[in-house]
Amino acid sequence: MSYISIIFLATVLVLSGCSSIKKLDIFTMEVERTPLDLDKPTIQQLEELKWIIITSENADEVFKKMKEQGLDPVVFGLSDKDFQLLSKNFAQIRAHMMKLNVMIDEYKNYYESDIINKDNNEEK
Repeated sequence: MSYISIIFLATVLVLSGCSSIKKLDIFTMEVERTPLDLDKPTIQQLEELKWIIITSENADEVFKKMKEQGLDPVVFGLSDKDFQLLSKNFAQIRAHMMKLNVMIDEYKNYYESDIINKDNNEEK
């Protein structure tokens, strides 16, 4: 008989313990999205370069002018094909910057669409 009373008491405790669990509001509570604070990437103001084109015919004249101006007659050169590659690299950088701007716009549109629509409805 003591086993029956222990089993009965354990059953009552288990059943009464489950009845005290509170309902969670996690799935019914709406959380507003916070606006994204992303700045679009901008190109800083670049320094202006002075290009000097040196050919086999004008090399002596260019070096003489550079010495007169107090500049060291040092030349960093590119072939015409390397200059084309440099131009392609800059075009790829510009294209990447444009993609980043579009991505940021899309992220803002996705995350802030509820906020923007809510603001537009309030204005009307």
